[in-house]
Amino acid sequence: MAIEALRIIRYGALALIAILVLGWIAVGLGLIDLGGRKPAASDRFELGTQVVQAFKLTDHTGKAVSESDVLGRPAVVFFGFTYCPEVCPTTMISLSSTLGKMGADADKLGVYFVTVDPERDTVEELKNYMAQFDPRIRGLTGAADQIAAVAKPLRVYYAKAKVEGGAGYTMDHDATVYLIDAKGGFAGSIAYGEDAAVALAKLERLAKGAP
Repeated sequence: MAIEALRIIRYGALALIAILVLGWIAVGLGLIDLGGRKPAASDRFELGTQVVQAFKLTDHTGKAVSESDVLGRPAVVFFGFTYCPEVCPTTMISLSSTLGKMGADADKLGVYFVTVDPERDTVEELKNYMAQFDPRIRGLTGAADQIAAVAKPLRVYYAKAKVEGGAGYTMDHDATVYLIDAKGGFAGSIAYGEDAAVALAKLERLAKGAP
């Protein structure tokens, strides 16, 4: 009995060690992330990685927007949707406040809110939504495949999710603000809820790279 007990303990210890090792390997590879959060954009890209490719969308005033409109000056891009109850309005209010603190330097940036819910976020819907925030932010919408053309190079996560206990749906999505240089290269990111002073410093640094 004593020998059998020792054998069980030894195998149990080995199994625990194996689980811990595999877990740390997964963390190292970015397959899982401590704290339950998704890996940050800075973990997924090296600075300068080309993240702007050919696309065609429509802004909240009905004007066509393509990659040629984005390239040529630094850009700030956030993916969300107008029916978002908390993350999106909080981010947009914070972004508007930060742009206001930058003064004229904010005009050196192209700032975009790209909907991940084109089914509901029409041009008219976006127009009403964008009226609540800094006028320098342009809302963009289009067909699902057009949205994907912008989101895929940035590896942006978004998906429909059922509303618990009710009809309709909501959108589960990445809450990162992406920073892009004038050549379309990855220049950093602002995490959801990041310190306001840190976010301001990042946007000021991005603006200094404007041609």
